[in-house]
Amino acid sequence: MSTLNIKYYKHPDIDYKKWDACITGAFNGIVYASSWYLDIVCGDWEALIEGDYEMVMPLTCNKKYGIFYLYQPYFTQQLGVFSLKRLDAITVDMFIKAIPNKYRFVEINLNTFNKIDNPVLPGRKNVTYELDLIRTYDKVFKEYSTNTKRNIKKTLENKIYVTKGTQPEVLISLFRNDTGKDLKKLTDIDYDRLRKLMSLTISHKIGQLYFAYNENNEVCAGAFFVTTHQKSIFLFSASNKEGKEKSAMFAVIDGFIKINSERNITLDFEGSNIEGLARFYASFGAKACEYLTIKINRLPWIIRLFKK
Repeated sequence: MSTLNIKYYKHPDIDYKKWDACITGAFNGIVYASSWYLDIVCGDWEALIEGDYEMVMPLTCNKKYGIFYLYQPYFTQQLGVFSLKRLDAITVDMFIKAIPNKYRFVEINLNTFNKIDNPVLPGRKNVTYELDLIRTYDKVFKEYSTNTKRNIKKTLENKIYVTKGTQPEVLISLFRNDTGKDLKKLTDIDYDRLRKLMSLTISHKIGQLYFAYNENNEVCAGAFFVTTHQKSIFLFSASNKEGKEKSAMFAVIDGFIKINSERNITLDFEGSNIEGLARFYASFGAKACEYLTIKINRLPWIIRLFKK
């Protein structure tokens, strides 16, 4: 392959119209890479762009103690290289090599269509789970595990019911009052970004909230899905103690599948490398898909000791 014309663009120089046309037309386009999405999760993101926006790679950047670095923002499982035509490992390697040296530390996720052929590039494999929803609900349901079918039956016996919602704060509060109490890495700024993502996508009818209620009409579980590029992403979820005891999240996901079956979309569960969550997602008949995390350490040797 001839050398690509990959150029580095600072944030003010990016043409949003051309950028989003690339992401929309890319064979591997995904909502995380849309300009408005990146604006929310990263702010002054930068980019590598080939030609007239035929191929692009967002650079989600930050600065700490005077050191520029690239990181994977919350609520963006995959980024990497996006292209209007098929990609090969050589092309992806060229983009990675084109990352400016000013970024002294890089730890970012590529997408499931980005392969690399560079044995010296440190990285790790991650797994997400995807479920094809083009089939009828009955056919999808038949592939649920025995345990998942049992849990869905349990939710019916516990009079759990699922309905759509429109209030992001209900789901965020549900999370913060339970799992969020122990998850200190999420800050108020992160929750504000999530709130913006929910509000914006719901207003543009690409985001949906599903809630599980008990027999007293009290919310006990919920989930947020974003649907673009023929893919629905299970972006965020929460359950309280009652929801966990009554397996309410099984009802939420089953409810989403029931409503969206026979549509030409894939449900992306967004993970996970955690064995218990991976088993939960696979129990709906979802198949494992790999994506890579790459890591580049150009830090001074004394700092490297703390960034291994």
